[in-house]
Amino acid sequence: MNNNREPLFSAKNMKLLKQPLNFSNPVTVLILGICPALGVTVELKPAIVMSISVMVVLSVANAIISSLRNTIPPRIRIIVQLVVVAALVILVDQFLKAYVFDVSKQLSVFVGLIITNCIIMGRLEAFALGNKPWAAFLDGIGNAAGFGLILVLLSFFRELFGSGTVMGYPLLDKIGMYNIGYENNGLMILPPMALITLGIFVWIHRSRNKELIEK
Repeated sequence: MNNNREPLFSAKNMKLLKQPLNFSNPVTVLILGICPALGVTVELKPAIVMSISVMVVLSVANAIISSLRNTIPPRIRIIVQLVVVAALVILVDQFLKAYVFDVSKQLSVFVGLIITNCIIMGRLEAFALGNKPWAAFLDGIGNAAGFGLILVLLSFFRELFGSGTVMGYPLLDKIGMYNIGYENNGLMILPPMALITLGIFVWIHRSRNKELIEK
């Protein structure tokens, strides 16, 4: 029996889960996955579903590609990666249509665009092809969680100040904001404000982590 086997949740593996939430966040640090961050964050519910969908696809795809890494010819590795990701996206899309059809309609083409999401293809190339399946799986979970965190925060503020609701619940009305003269900011649900709000997130994140500021 091999007693030197690395624990499943060793410090090294936990780092794969935690770093994408902060110092290597794919959105605020690496500036990847911007299109869905702008396109599906008008409301919180679609953003949560999109985040979970990306997590399923990225973690499973990472594990599959890692398992096959020694058998994939280098010259066709991109094709193999796309086939694996496309198959997973189709399964996720069919699941969403079967169980959350209203959200599936809101997400529209963005579910299909997971296939070419630069975060997913980037992690397959940069990590899955050079590491073991369990580490690749955790890397997928971590990076998808970092991506999802930004989506959820962005959609929370856009829905709250743009529509006055959170998950469809009329929050601002319940706490009496309209009674003191507040009006919904329609600009918050438009694409330009999504980009501006995301830029504010990037600025806050980098200002709080000085080591991320480029010299």
